[in-house]
Order: sequence, then structure tokens, then C-alpha cells
Amino acid sequence: MLLSSAYLPPVWYFSKLALCDGREVRIEQYDHYLKQTYRNRCNIVGSLGVQSLTIPVEKGNEAKTLMRDVRVSEHGNWRHLHWNALSSAYSGTPFFLYYEDDFCKFYEHPVRFLFDFNLQLTELLCRLAGIQPVLKPTDSFQPVGTPEEGDFREVIHPKRDYNLDASFRPVPYYQVFRNKHGFVPNLSMVDLLFNMGPESILVLHESCC
Repeated sequence: MLLSSAYLPPVWYFSKLALCDGREVRIEQYDHYLKQTYRNRCNIVGSLGVQSLTIPVEKGNEAKTLMRDVRVSEHGNWRHLHWNALSSAYSGTPFFLYYEDDFCKFYEHPVRFLFDFNLQLTELLCRLAGIQPVLKPTDSFQPVGTPEEGDFREVIHPKRDYNLDASFRPVPYYQVFRNKHGFVPNLSMVDLLFNMGPESILVLHESCC
């Protein structure tokens, strides 16, 4: 399987990883960085509704920068803002206190490369969710394939309708603000983990068609 790098990826992304226990999953690092993708943004839900968290990146000298070379900017005190947003949205969930220490350390120190930061967080989410794909960065850029070939790099995208992916059907689960906003599907995996804890893996498997 081949996936793009993503920041706190959505449940859609993790439904693919859940199918690959013990198998290798390649995370693309030689594609060109694109804005308005999951590479540097995620969606969570809080008391006011859905909120997008975006990591600022430094602008390189070249128009096309490889994902592996994208550097994170400290502009706007984003680490503080993101952790405050996560804490505010999920401190009332059943499992936030169990996982809080695992995540907060990622926001305590400056981040250098976006790809490395994303990969480390994805590995953490896999471990806490109880799935064991073998995540490995790509060695070179591969021509774009099809989902049938296991290539989801251009499929899982915030501007693409997940309903068009016949292999993913989000299963509703408990969300702390569900009574206020209704069930919100395909949020960041942290939403599922903080709300459902060890049962997250069951939701992921049920979401795979």
C-alpha cells in the first residue's frame, strides 16, 4: 500500500492502515509538497464544531519542494495553539487523560521537518489504536497507480468525497459533542482514539468494506 504523508490523519487514512497489520505500507516522501491537503492539516471537532488545524511551513527557494524537505515554521506559535485546541476539544472525552502524555510531548519542542513529524505521530496513533502496519518512507517517487493497486496517495484528500471510495464506509461512534453537532465522520484519528480508546480498532475494521 502507498499513502501520502499526513498530519494526524483522518479515520479514512487509518482504515487503510488497519488492513495492513504486519505488512509494509510505504509513506511517500518524494512527491512535491501541495497546499490544502492532509500533509499539514487535520480536522477535529469541539464545542463550536469542526476546526481545522494547520501546520505552517517555510517557503523554500524552489517552486516545487519534495515532501521530505519541507521545513516547519514556528510562525504564529502553532504548537501552543494546536495543543490548546486538542486539549479543549477532547479533555472531556473518556480516554484523553490516558493518552495525553503521549501526544503533548510532540508540541513541546520545535519541529524541523514536516515528514518526520507526521510519521512519528502516525506511528504513535497506530500503536495506541492497536494496529501494526510496517510504515516505511519511499525510496523514490513511483508513478501514480490505482486504489486497486493499493495506491491511495491521490484518493485520500480533504477535497475528495470519501463516499466515492467504495472500500470505506465510516461507522458512527461515540463523540463527546454528538448531541450538539450530530455525528461528524472522517475526523482526525485522534477524535476516534480519544473517544473510543481500545475499541478504536473495532471501528476501523468495521469501516473497511
